[in-house]
Amino acid sequence: MELNFKGNKIAELRKEQNISQIELAEKCMVKQSCISKWERGATLPDAEMIIKLTQIFNVSADYLLGIKDY
Repeated sequence: MELNFKGNKIAELRKEQNISQIELAEKCMVKQSCISKWERGATLPDAEMIIKLTQIFNVSADYLLGIKDY
């Protein structure tokens, strides 16, 4: 299994749902700068936040994290 996290996946999902970085930050109870860092791939959301993001975007963690089985 390979983790291939791409922060732009968060940006894509956010834009598809017409949510600003500020709005997503409010939903996640983090600063907007955290959202920006995730989207740039500078940092990775922690496990609890991954779960929160899957609920907000209605996607699986596998999809969000880009996990691939080989």
